[in-house]
This record gives sequence, structure tokens and C-alpha cells, in this order.
Amino acid sequence: MTPSNGQTVTDSRQNPSRSGFGLRAEVHDDIVGDFDSGLIQLIKASGGRYQSGRITFRLAQEFGFCYGVDHALDLAYETHVRFPERRVYLTGEIIHNPMVNQQLEKMGYRFLKTGDEILADDIVLIPAFGAPTQELQRLKDIGCLLVDTTCGSVVHVWKRVEKYAREGFTAIIHGKYDHEETEATRSRTTLYEGGKFLVIRDRPQAQDVCDYIEGRGNRDEFLAKYAGVATDGFDPDIDLLKVGLANQTTMLSSESLEIAEMIRKSIEKRYGSEDLKDRFRSFDTICSATQERQDAILELIKEPLDLVLVIGGFNSSNTEHLCEIADESLPTFHINSPECLISTSAIRHKPAFKKEEALAENWLPEGEIRIGITAGASTPNRVVGDCIERIIELTNGTV
Repeated sequence: MTPSNGQTVTDSRQNPSRSGFGLRAEVHDDIVGDFDSGLIQLIKASGGRYQSGRITFRLAQEFGFCYGVDHALDLAYETHVRFPERRVYLTGEIIHNPMVNQQLEKMGYRFLKTGDEILADDIVLIPAFGAPTQELQRLKDIGCLLVDTTCGSVVHVWKRVEKYAREGFTAIIHGKYDHEETEATRSRTTLYEGGKFLVIRDRPQAQDVCDYIEGRGNRDEFLAKYAGVATDGFDPDIDLLKVGLANQTTMLSSESLEIAEMIRKSIEKRYGSEDLKDRFRSFDTICSATQERQDAILELIKEPLDLVLVIGGFNSSNTEHLCEIADESLPTFHINSPECLISTSAIRHKPAFKKEEALAENWLPEGEIRIGITAGASTPNRVVGDCIERIIELTNGTV
């Protein structure tokens, strides 16, 4: 298949297209128009500080769209321009932001549902999180054109997990089992015969693994708790003898590093330092954008603030972690759109460490208020700007 600019694009019977169609300059203005914010550009140019009436806003040094999201949107918009008459599907949300996914639906993108019949002439976009190997193979067998927007940081984790499986190490993945990225990552172990994985969510679960490695665990209890988040037929007596650590790229970096160190110490305690290199592998696979945004919120909350707004999809893992970091120091509200800002006395938000949304009252105090603002890596500047404008409107200020 050869687009009008002469660039060859392979179809899914070979490899998915990851490089686009040479139309980035053509779609640039459309993407900026749909997702950027003049107000946010103004605030950035003013050193991240903006005052209106009684409210002073402070932006984190790093927030919002990362390189991986920019790349995914470039590919989505290029595909739309290159193939205006073709049916184009997404296997799932391209990123975890409702405004972005709604915009793609307006452009004619369809979200792939169970029972949809995909034809060889259709185009399917793989989201930034990637897709499980089984799903990719099914689409390749159909012969449709695949446009792969998988983030490079996620691909980096895949390579690490595949290496573990190839060398006979069980991949212990710090992540959320049902998150699209972790679903795709754990599927990479199936590319090699005997490949194994175990997904753990947090430090307490890592401690269960450590206890078993050190000989304090109960086999039946361990399997009852973890068989559902591990490879079929997982045997802790065999599959925890050699382990390699990896993580969902949007997890808390400090927690991932701590979990890796916990398991390293347990392996060394059980088998000795001489055997450590043959039984343990670890590599920090937190993406740089996630790390930068976590570092930035840590710096922001050192300032004299009254509260923090964290803006991003409620199902966005990296946004959740920004909320958790800020919540340890200040009143923090995770919102996904300006509509969450109901009034100066009511806000709809997702509390830190909670799964369900909640309605909070009296969230915005009277008098002079300093609000810290950050946003997840999948949040457009437009949404951040709209939220700031909404607060200004509620407090009778002017933009």
C-alpha cells in the first residue's frame, strides 16, 4: 500500500504501521485547535503563575500530554486524513481521557465491540497502551491495515518481559491486572514456550511474594489469592525460583523501585548473593514522562498552597498517582472535566485511593486562595484551561 506521498506502509500481514503516513505537518493545526489552550500557553509564558480575583493558580512544571500521547494523536489524525472513506476502528480508548476519545468519535472513529465484523479493507488503530498478542494476531489474520500507536515506553517494557520469558524467568509485573497496558504486557510472555507472569498491585502483595520466596508462605493460600493474576498453571514452588521485575509504566516510581528491592533481598536471603545474578533480574521501566510529572507535583506541593486540582481521566493510572502524591500533603481533588466544578461549594471528584467518584462540599474556601494545578499525561491543555476558566467564572473573576 503506497500513500500519495510515496511512503510505503506495510499491512497487518507483515507489521503494523507505527511511523504514520508523512502527514504530520498537515494535521498539526487541527490537533492544536482541538486540544491546546491559549490560556495555558499564557500561564506557561508567565512562569506558571496566574491570578484572577481572589484566586492564584500555580501550574506544575510538567503536566499534560507526553510524547507518547502526541505520537498517538498524530497517527490518529494522519489516518483520518489519509483514508477518509475507509472504516476506522479503535480496539479501545486511544488514551484515558474522555474529551480526546469523544473527539475521535466525532471524526468518525468507531470503538471495536464484541461481535463487530472487521474486514480486510478496514483500518484498526492500536491504542497507546498496546493490545494483547492474541488480539493483534487475530487482526493480522484478517488482513486489515493496523496503525499501531503503542507508546515506545510500553514497547520497552514488552522487550524486557519477552527477554525474561526467553531466558526462563517469571515476569513479576508491578501494575493493575485489568489495565490495558498490563494486559498487553503480560500477554508478551506467551510468545515463548513456558513463559510465566505474576501481576502484583502494591507493597503488601510484594510482601506475600517475598514471604513465599523465603519459605514462609502457604502454597494453597498463595494460589487462592494469586492464581487469578498469574499464568494458567502457575506454580509458586517452581515459578518463583527465577524472577524478573517489570512494571506498568504509569505506576508510582518509588513503589516500583521499593518492590524490586524487596524481592531482590528475599532472593538473596533464600539463595545467597552468589546465586542472585542467576535468579533475579530488574530494570526500571517507569516512563520518563510519568517520572517527570511525579517529580513536578512533589515540587509544586512544597509551595504555600491551599489545595490541589489534579485533572485527567478517572481511569487514568498516572493521573491517579499524581492525586495520591498530592493528597498526602494538601486537600486534593481529582477531576476529569470542568463539569466536575459544580459550584464554589460542590465538586465531583475521585478521591485518592478510592475507586468511586464522590461529591465534596465546601471544597473552595473563602478569601484569597492558592490552587496548585497538575494534569495526567493524557490530559489536553484545553481541558486544563477550561477548568481554570470555570473556577474563575465561579468566583466572579475575569480571564
